[in-house]
Amino acid sequence: MRITRTVAGRSRRAAVLATTGLTASALLLTGCSSDSDSSGSTGPDANGKITLTVADFGQFGYKEAGLFAKYHELHPNITVKEDVTSDEKVYYPKLLQQLNSGSGLADVQGIEVGRIKEIVDTKANAFADLSKVINVDDWVSWKEKQATTPDGAVIGAGTDIGPMSLCYNTDLFKKAGLPTDREEVAKKVSGGWEDYLKLGEVYKKKAPAGTYFMDSASAMFNAVVSSNAKQYYDESGKPVYKDSPSVEQGWNLAAEAASKKLTQGLAQFNDPWKAALRKGTVATVACPAWMAGQISVNAGDANKGKWNITTAPGATAANWGGSFLAVPKSGKNVDEATKLVKWLTAPEQQAAVFKAIGSFPSNKGAYDLPDVKDAKLEYFNDAPIGQIYADEAKSIPETVLGPKDGVIKDTISTQINNMEQRGTSPDDAWKAATSAIDKAIG
Repeated sequence: MRITRTVAGRSRRAAVLATTGLTASALLLTGCSSDSDSSGSTGPDANGKITLTVADFGQFGYKEAGLFAKYHELHPNITVKEDVTSDEKVYYPKLLQQLNSGSGLADVQGIEVGRIKEIVDTKANAFADLSKVINVDDWVSWKEKQATTPDGAVIGAGTDIGPMSLCYNTDLFKKAGLPTDREEVAKKVSGGWEDYLKLGEVYKKKAPAGTYFMDSASAMFNAVVSSNAKQYYDESGKPVYKDSPSVEQGWNLAAEAASKKLTQGLAQFNDPWKAALRKGTVATVACPAWMAGQISVNAGDANKGKWNITTAPGATAANWGGSFLAVPKSGKNVDEATKLVKWLTAPEQQAAVFKAIGSFPSNKGAYDLPDVKDAKLEYFNDAPIGQIYADEAKSIPETVLGPKDGVIKDTISTQINNMEQRGTSPDDAWKAATSAIDKAIG
């Protein structure tokens, strides 16, 4: 999930961040692109010219990387038009309506990872099978399985992923007597998220006044759950979040962080959270690949060089985010749309998107390309993000997805915020979360 992909928006602001050409505006994943209501597939005109429509949400980065213009250069008879919805929460219901009515669909549709299971289970027949078009082995092992039906049809080609790291404020760490070197910090949390909280307790003892070890316990919860294969559903499609070991672990750690006042209790991406980054009151942030842009833009130039990035706690990495491109069967240009999807998700194009906006590739072939392998972020003390994220991606487990993963996660996160901000007891917060979830998912 890029933030809008996991349900937020994107904005753009400029400030050079990386030696590879990544910028704050490129990496930032909240805000919005220009919205459009026009979509729908039409065939070639009288001159054989084709306009392919791509409907997506947030910022997929194709326009920013110049890929649509490049595709037109390679195929002069084809023009690609992007139809962007800034908020994925608005985009997805519209997509379902279009699928149900059979009209209004674009030639290519974006699908967020939190929705892919529901689409695979209920709407797979509406999309072209890409299994003979792309080589699924080119992607990280678990990515294309998420878009694969029980009979082997692949309805989506993977775009980006969100391998987890840990972003930390070296200025605050130094003032609290903690190490600032990324390798030393990694050692301190090598045992997992439990070690992360222990480090937080050490931080608290000498923390600068008015600062907190982490921004949000709900972000840590998401990272903990996302590092496990079994999360909210079992293999049969049954919701098991109430008995899930990963959910229990994440919830208990979040409750502990709240009770020990290790967290500032900020809902991520809201104005108070942005202000905390700017004022330098937060020492650590659970950091999927796209989060670096959030921090750099909202913390601003005054905090440049005060942040660093290291590997996430524990031996098993987490994935937070990612999307797919799918081709509706009802389109007038299915063959050409399929070719476009294959090209957009190839290593060279995924590397170009990473360079342009920081969305980390899901196609493994991109990891050896210079724009990925050698990528560093100047803002974060030249953190070697290309290598960090590629290494993390290799240890992300194959997860069991469910149709309402996003609903469950968002509801639990709301109640974790209530524990942090309102002092709601863990028992009362859990009861409120499960009651709301049960009503939402039936």
